[in-house]
Amino acid sequence: MPELISFLSRYRTLEPGDVICTGSPRGAGVFSDRFLRPGDLVEVEVEGIGSLRGGVVAA
Repeated sequence: MPELISFLSRYRTLEPGDVICTGSPRGAGVFSDRFLRPGDLVEVEVEGIGSLRGGVVAA
């Protein structure tokens, strides 16, 4: 994370409360055999701010 924050700070001023969305690296579910599939629902919540919900669709 320190490297990512440093990189982003070169191009944009980061403020307290900013959120950096990174996703998952390729192959993150390989060892657990858990992957997102069409029809799955993904929800992310940030305490005190709210939540974001979205469905997975086929490419």
